[in-house]
Amino acid sequence: MAHDLGRTVAPADTAGPTRPRLHYVDNLRIALTALVVLHHTAVTYGNIPAWYYTEPAKDGTGLILDAFVVVNQAFFMGFFFMIAGFFTPASYDRKGPGPFLRDRLKRLGIPLLAFLLLIRPLTGLDAYFHLKTAFAERGDALPYWVYYLASWDAGPLWFVEVLLVFALLYALVRRRGARRALAAAGTSTNGLPTPQPLRPLRPRAIVLFTLALALATYGWRILVPVGVYVPFVGLPTPSYAVQYGSFFVLGVLAHRRGWAQSLSRRTGRVGFMVASVATLAYLPVLATAKAGATDGHGTWQSLAAAAWESTFAVGVVLGLTVLFRERLNRQGRKAAFLSRHAFGVYVLHAPVLVGLGLAFRWLDAPAVAKFALVAALALPLCWAVAYVVRRIPRVDRVL
Repeated sequence: MAHDLGRTVAPADTAGPTRPRLHYVDNLRIALTALVVLHHTAVTYGNIPAWYYTEPAKDGTGLILDAFVVVNQAFFMGFFFMIAGFFTPASYDRKGPGPFLRDRLKRLGIPLLAFLLLIRPLTGLDAYFHLKTAFAERGDALPYWVYYLASWDAGPLWFVEVLLVFALLYALVRRRGARRALAAAGTSTNGLPTPQPLRPLRPRAIVLFTLALALATYGWRILVPVGVYVPFVGLPTPSYAVQYGSFFVLGVLAHRRGWAQSLSRRTGRVGFMVASVATLAYLPVLATAKAGATDGHGTWQSLAAAAWESTFAVGVVLGLTVLFRERLNRQGRKAAFLSRHAFGVYVLHAPVLVGLGLAFRWLDAPAVAKFALVAALALPLCWAVAYVVRRIPRVDRVL
């Protein structure tokens, strides 16, 4: 999501001073970033207590927010990883292994450290004061440094943390497999892989990938069910690790083989249709399953959940890619502003949402109404905060 995750680059063996942008990818990043803000706002007022500040829903509208969160979780972070994977090969080709890794450490590592050391302490203050009061009522003390270490996590920056791991793995694979890959693909005059002709993504390959993803997810969740936390580089949703890794690899392959450009309009329409049909087919399973049956543990309901999730994710990603490529492949000044600050919004949105939640804690309203109010304020405010922070000297080099 850092700067060069949202643009294309000139071919490695050309020396043009400009790098043409894929505006539809920039616009996808804007939409997905906004969806992250809406997702965490929905968590704030729904029934899934997985955020720094929450107000559990007291009415049935909280179920609407829960459904929104589940649908988002099925695809949107996987899509982020695919976009990151899409631009990784070009960045590596342009910079080489050492500069590539140093650039990843700077553009991803600095925001991660800033969140851990500056933003997270601010975001978690309300939770700390509540715990401190509870400890005091028992006659105990809770120093902040104890709370800080005990609650250590990367928050939404887990995505950046995992991307750093993926970047390191990619660099290792490229270095160790360079000779074999170059011998198979041929080399250009500068020793880099020659640009390959477009290879349209065929329906059979899409179906096989979806089946493999569903089965791999089902098998993984026998070991790591939904809702179980394991210390996997801070990943709060390790049950989705198969999707995240496979979508990153899919993005890498899509870059090399020109899949995004070769997808037909019909493929996009079919993707949306299949995602919708899969959701309708899954609803009866979800409605009749016992609590936890769809989370993993080898149940047939968890197989159905993995099948729906994988089919929905692949279908929506195909549909959105074609839709944005065909209808939203241009940018004016406003869209360019939103795109330029999208990564800043991702890094900075947590304290904004917590602050708004605290500001409207007094308001007694249905969960979906508070969600709508806070979301309407949060989206422009997050971009405004990102704009102000990026005006600080040198900050725009990493945000």
